[in-house]
Amino acid sequence: MATPERLTIHEAQQRLARREISSVELTRSCLERIDQVEDRVKAFITVTGDLALQQAGEADRRIEAGQGGPLNGIPVQIKDVMCTRGIRTTCASRMLEDYVPVYDATVVEKLLHQGAVLLGKGNMDEFAMGSSTENSAFFPTRNPWDLDRVPGGSSGGAAASVAAGEAVYALGSDTGGSVRQPASLCGVVGMKPTYGLVSRYGLIAYASSFDQIGPVTQDVTDCAIVLNAITGHDPRDATSLTHEKTDYTAGIAGDSSSSPLSQLGPQGGRFRLGVPDEYFVDGMEDGVRQTLMAAIETMEGLGASVERVSLPTTRYALACYYIIAPSECSANLARYDGVKYGYSYQDTDQMWEAMERTRQHGFGPEVCRRIMLGTYALSAGYYDAYYLKAQQARTLIREDFTRVFQQVDALLTPTSPVVAFPLGEKTADPVEMYLIDVCTLPVNIAGLPGLSIPCGFSQGLPVGMQLIGPQLSEPALLRLGYAYQQATGWHKQLPEI
Repeated sequence: MATPERLTIHEAQQRLARREISSVELTRSCLERIDQVEDRVKAFITVTGDLALQQAGEADRRIEAGQGGPLNGIPVQIKDVMCTRGIRTTCASRMLEDYVPVYDATVVEKLLHQGAVLLGKGNMDEFAMGSSTENSAFFPTRNPWDLDRVPGGSSGGAAASVAAGEAVYALGSDTGGSVRQPASLCGVVGMKPTYGLVSRYGLIAYASSFDQIGPVTQDVTDCAIVLNAITGHDPRDATSLTHEKTDYTAGIAGDSSSSPLSQLGPQGGRFRLGVPDEYFVDGMEDGVRQTLMAAIETMEGLGASVERVSLPTTRYALACYYIIAPSECSANLARYDGVKYGYSYQDTDQMWEAMERTRQHGFGPEVCRRIMLGTYALSAGYYDAYYLKAQQARTLIREDFTRVFQQVDALLTPTSPVVAFPLGEKTADPVEMYLIDVCTLPVNIAGLPGLSIPCGFSQGLPVGMQLIGPQLSEPALLRLGYAYQQATGWHKQLPEI
């Protein structure tokens, strides 16, 4: 039987309901695990142990009274880009090192309403800008599978904490792959929902037309449970969708036949999976390619029909993203001027020098790089040549997906073209680092849902498979992922740390 901190959400639910374990015991187990491994993993910026035990005690009293939601009493880590009332929220930046919000993000409100237990705030790349969690102003996070390697980014703390057993689940944010890519590199499940499905209120902005909050969990069932808790219309977020609330756990198991995907398609027939040629890029590691080929065979064995498809505008996605996202970043981060809030350089009487020094000392090099890229793209004389053209490319990328989803129900791709790489290997070459997100960026550009699940190992390190669907196809992706996990055991493999 799994030790308490290694229980999934649904396993913990059952044991809490049967009084086989208390929330206080489960929370203490997670906190003890944090004490054991955190000095090596570095997944947390802030640990809120006293608050967690207090919340766990309240959860136990609700259980005794027959009350509480599906996440009642279950410990979670929150990425340090989401506002938590009375708890430091830094974005892993010196600029916000001492910022303590006076309100909770909507997703935090929703979790606390269900009785979640907050273990603390997760480490990340500064302002969610990075693919390795090496851009944190405080310290890099390490991959529990190999402590000399990165966990991915920017939600590296979220993925590492779940993989290491420090948290039962976590919330991350995904702007260009920042939930799915670290989930892949750490061997856990990560989902980027349809744009607007989860409220961004209280999420400190990087690129507002891309940002989306998503769950990091141990298996697909847990992912559906968390998605149930955090979705829903929020009038405080102008981009929040108003569609009818969905129960993502309903029907996730489909039938129990040996070929479940022969009946799980959206129209009740075979699930049609497309494998896009453009996602099997030059430079993909051979082990990743072989692992994905084996996963495709498994899907066919489960009854899915698989066909090759093409998304030709994929080759523009990287350039498109790294013009639009930095442009939005340039606008969003202009508010950090040393006047209103955050770090402020005081050792001068000159206003302009104070602002320059504030941003010089408050922002790290990657954030400065993206601000400069975006400011350049938006500047007079270059707006039409870069920003406007990138927006036109974005339209073409969306149209490509619309066309291909008339042929197939979902796409199967690698999440990352490589496994976790050594710390420091790519920090000197930003372009090489950006290329790591080549398989995840198009999903954010088009506002689609994407699910990453473990599908094997290469060089002894986890490989992730990405499932992409049309807007609001989360139920189908979760059923597809669940069927795959029932047929394999990759998600049950744990790092030895």
